[in-house]
Amino acid sequence: MPPIKNKLFLEKCEFVAGVAHISTLPNRSWPEVAFAGRSNVGKSSLINALLARELAHVSKTPGRTQQLNFFRLGEHAHLVDMPGYGYAKVSKTLKDEWNELIKLYLKGRAQLKAAFVLVDSRHGLKETDHTILDLLSEHAVSARVILTKADEPKPHALQEMIAQVEADIKKYPSAFPDVLAVSAREGTGLEDLRSAIAQLLNY
Repeated sequence: MPPIKNKLFLEKCEFVAGVAHISTLPNRSWPEVAFAGRSNVGKSSLINALLARELAHVSKTPGRTQQLNFFRLGEHAHLVDMPGYGYAKVSKTLKDEWNELIKLYLKGRAQLKAAFVLVDSRHGLKETDHTILDLLSEHAVSARVILTKADEPKPHALQEMIAQVEADIKKYPSAFPDVLAVSAREGTGLEDLRSAIAQLLNY
């Protein structure tokens, strides 16, 4: 795994709170970035790789992240792990609760600087990814698509996927035009993602 260069990620990082209801959001006004993605896209693995700490729970079972999990980055900012959407094997009632929590969070969180939408590099954008990108644009939240598991496709297939996704996201007003490809396992692209996060957090 390549060494961490960005100083923000060399500071103390720790789990702060798990939020299941919008009324219990941390009231600290620190800037924050959120990670969204389909269930089992690798959010928790990526967060752990970014922080170089085993803070987010990793599971092969879709739907294990069942709340907004807040992690503190030094004394400066929060990183937020959002519930996975898509094919998680949970009840419709729980899915509806997650969706409502996500909508309320994205709608009313003034300090949210951007949401990183994680997409499996082997499969590309799915209907649920388009739904979250629509939601982010609706609420004027900046969105940046991150292709995960970038070590798995062949290099030419990965480049084709990047080009395809970049073409697909042009229709979303709040989306960054470029896509980052990362691998939590190999460390590919992690430092570029850390730099992008630090820039958004004005650090």
